[in-house]
Amino acid sequence: MKRERRRAANASMAACRRAWFVGQRAQEEEVPTVNPFSRMGLKTRALGQPVRETPTATWDELVAFRLAAKRQGYHSVATAALLTWEWLQRQEHVFGAFEISHYRPDERPNSVKIVHPKNGEEAWWPLFDETGAPLFPELMAELDAIKAKMISGLVFRRDHEHRRSRDQLPWITARKDLRYLRAVVKKIVAAAGLRSELSFTSFRHGGFTEGADSDLTDAELRAAARHRSPHQLPTYAKRTRKQLISGSKKRREERTKAAPDRPSE
Repeated sequence: MKRERRRAANASMAACRRAWFVGQRAQEEEVPTVNPFSRMGLKTRALGQPVRETPTATWDELVAFRLAAKRQGYHSVATAALLTWEWLQRQEHVFGAFEISHYRPDERPNSVKIVHPKNGEEAWWPLFDETGAPLFPELMAELDAIKAKMISGLVFRRDHEHRRSRDQLPWITARKDLRYLRAVVKKIVAAAGLRSELSFTSFRHGGFTEGADSDLTDAELRAAARHRSPHQLPTYAKRTRKQLISGSKKRREERTKAAPDRPSE
């Protein structure tokens, strides 16, 4: 039986990918922009090995992470962490697809458009309940502040100026790379004194867990986690809106049960 040398193969392909990027930056006119070694579907897990699960963050860990992020000047990361918890969005969607025009546009000031980049599906989520009360008051206050300073483009941008640009650059690069963000997240996690294995994705998983602990129905969880296409939206608009409002209220009620014992932001 031949033993797989997956680690060696992955290292070789990663080296080729890195070399291509370096060469492309040095010789932009001669080296094509598209890197043939990117997105090759490399797998680090050998056959028979169990799948490594992403650690799930708690609400208290989210609060601690956000406080540390703000102390270090990474306010955009603090807001993004709360967004992925509340709206259950993947990091590539939060940093690569969420634009200013999606949040409370003039034609729909009480909604936010959630986009799923992989398949192009989208859905408008309510931001207020039937009485007009905000469903996500903390998150909305922070997004309102961001929207007041920006006209267009991606919502989440680096908090510090880049050495090559005076403008705030997006966290995600043109090649859809989020490695710099992951390094900053690890830095914030360490500063907050949290478990070293936590990642940005841990906060999304924490949001799912909170939903389950809040006794959300399957339909409410599906409404929060899935995005319907524009063709399906008219059929499900009323039901989805009701499920989203109900689910958001249940999660907030569950969160505030232990509020007296939790640190404030």
